[in-house]
Amino acid sequence: MIETPKWMAVAQQEAARGVKEISGAIHQDRILLYHASTSLAATEDEVPWCAAFANFCIELGGHVGTDSARARSFLLWGVRISPPAYGAIVVLSRGPDPPGPEVIDAPGHVGFLVASPTPDEILVLAGNQADQVCVRPFPRDRILGVRWPDG
Repeated sequence: MIETPKWMAVAQQEAARGVKEISGAIHQDRILLYHASTSLAATEDEVPWCAAFANFCIELGGHVGTDSARARSFLLWGVRISPPAYGAIVVLSRGPDPPGPEVIDAPGHVGFLVASPTPDEILVLAGNQADQVCVRPFPRDRILGVRWPDG
């Protein structure tokens, strides 16, 4: 039986809460709490928050995160692992013609690996997926890096 990493258990609990953005001038308090785990400390739930969610879960799981609101900051965090394991931090490219993993200051997405249902697809639990915490599929070819906490 695979033991659930502590940060993944936190992410699952957050997903079970049904956390999602609120349209308009009112902002989701839980997302603002995620934002507080980064140096950006955004005050609106419309500010991209996948990295804030990842940092929040990792910190509550007993590790130090990146403190960055940039998804690609996780490419420099922890250690690279291969093959990807359940709960691994997965950094994905975003947008048309994205740069490679050597460019940290570019759009990206970060979340936690749930499964690899097919050779071409992974399932990722993350924040800011369809404006909520949920599991979504992504093409495997969008993976820029797969990381695990150091130590």
